[in-house]
Amino acid sequence: MSTGTFTIKVAAEQWVPWTKVTSEPDGGITLGGPTGKLMEVLAQIMMFEYVLVRPPDGLWGAEQPDKSWSGMMGMVHREEVEFALGPFTITPQREAVSDFAIPLASENQAIIMQRPRQETDMGGFLKAFTMEVWLLMALSMAAMSSATILLVLAESRLFGCVIKNITSHTMLWVLKALTQEGEQQTSILCEFYATKQPRPVWRSPGLLKDYLGGSEWLPKDNAGRVLVTTWLLASLVFMSSYGGILTAMLTVPRVTIPIDSLADLVAQNDLPWRLEAGSMTPRFLMESGEPVRQRVVTGASGTFPDCWSARQSIVDGEFVAICDETTMKKAMAWDFSTTGECHLYIAKEKVYSSAWMAVAFKRNSSFLARANGIIRVLKEAGLVDHWLGQEIVSTPQCLRSPNAGPPGGCCAPQPGDSARSAAGAGGRSELRYTRLCGRTADDRPVLTM
Repeated sequence: MSTGTFTIKVAAEQWVPWTKVTSEPDGGITLGGPTGKLMEVLAQIMMFEYVLVRPPDGLWGAEQPDKSWSGMMGMVHREEVEFALGPFTITPQREAVSDFAIPLASENQAIIMQRPRQETDMGGFLKAFTMEVWLLMALSMAAMSSATILLVLAESRLFGCVIKNITSHTMLWVLKALTQEGEQQTSILCEFYATKQPRPVWRSPGLLKDYLGGSEWLPKDNAGRVLVTTWLLASLVFMSSYGGILTAMLTVPRVTIPIDSLADLVAQNDLPWRLEAGSMTPRFLMESGEPVRQRVVTGASGTFPDCWSARQSIVDGEFVAICDETTMKKAMAWDFSTTGECHLYIAKEKVYSSAWMAVAFKRNSSFLARANGIIRVLKEAGLVDHWLGQEIVSTPQCLRSPNAGPPGGCCAPQPGDSARSAAGAGGRSELRYTRLCGRTADDRPVLTM
C-alpha cells in the first residue's frame, strides 16, 4: 500500500496469472502478479492509499435475473469500490454499469481437457480405410463372384463343358486374389509384363495358377480369364494401398482426440463439462443464437470457481472446462514443472477470440482519465506484457498436438547423446542437430543442411 493523501477501496479477486491475492494473518490482503504491479504504479503516481476488498461470492460478476450484478462488477455497479482490478472482458452489458479503462490485453477462450493418450485398438487394422471403402470392396467381391459364375456357366453351355463346384471355386479364387495369398504373386504378374510375353495374361493359365497360389481351377475360356485378370489387377492396387497405409499408421501412431471443438463437446457423453462461475461466457454462448453454443450452456454439469483452482481436477479427467488461454498456459507450465509430463490439452477451436480486457471503474470516476494515461504509457513501454510474461513459463512441448510425436520434437536430445559426445562422437551428434534442427548442440544457429 502506497502513502497518499486519501484512501480508496479497490475490489480484487484471484485470477492466476493476472492477479494473485494473499490473505495476511492480520486480515489484510496483498496483491501479486501484473495487476498487483499496476496497482502499485497507479497508487504511487496518483498519490492515494487503497484498501483491497474481495467480493463475498468470489466471482468476477454477471447480471442476475433481477437485473442486479454479482461479484466485483456488482461492487462497482453499487459504487462500493472506486474500481475493480479484474481485468474484465469488456461486454456491452458490463459497459452499461461501469466505465472501462484502456484495455490491458486481448484474450481467447478455448476448451481444456485431460491430454488424450494412445490406447490399444484391437480393430485398428480396419482403420486404414473408411467403412464406405470396405463396404464397396465387399460389394465388388460379390459382384465379381456373381459375374464370373454367370459367365462361366454361359460358356459351359455354349461349348458343352461340364464344370463342377463352380460357386465354391469362384469364391475361393476371388478371395485368394484379394488377399494376395502367396509371397511371390505380385512379382509373378509383374515379371510377366516385364518380359513382354506375346500372349495376353488371360491366355496364360500357368501364370494365373501361379498367381493364385497354385489353384487348380481357372475359367477355361477367354471371357472368364479376362474377368480373372481384371480382378487380379484391382486386387493388386487395393492391397498395395492397404499395406502402405497400414505401415504408415504403425510407423506414426495416431491418438484419437475426442474433443477439438464445441460440436465435439456437445456430441459426446463420456466427459462432463463445466463453465466458470460468474463469467460472461454463458451469456455470450446463449445470445449467439447457435444451437451448438447454447447446448454448451444447457448441457453443462456445473460450474467451477476459476480455471486455476480447477487445474488438478481437469488434469485428473473429472471434467472438461472452458477457460482463457492465459490461465491454461499457466496451468500447463505448472503441470510440466511438477510432473515432468504434459497432462493437459487445449482444443483447436476457440470459443471466442481477441476479447478485450480492462480494469472496471465506477461510472463517472474521477480517477479514470488519469489512470488511462498511465496505463497507455505502461502498454507502449511493453511493461504489462513483460509482467505477464514473467508469470508464465513457456512449455511449447505441451502445446503440441498429441499426434505430433513425442514432446520435444526433433531438437530434443536423445538418450545417449551426452555419452556419445563424451566418448568422442560429439562431432557426429552436433552434425545430427544441424541437419534436423538448423542448430548445433550448444544452441548456436547454423545454416540447415
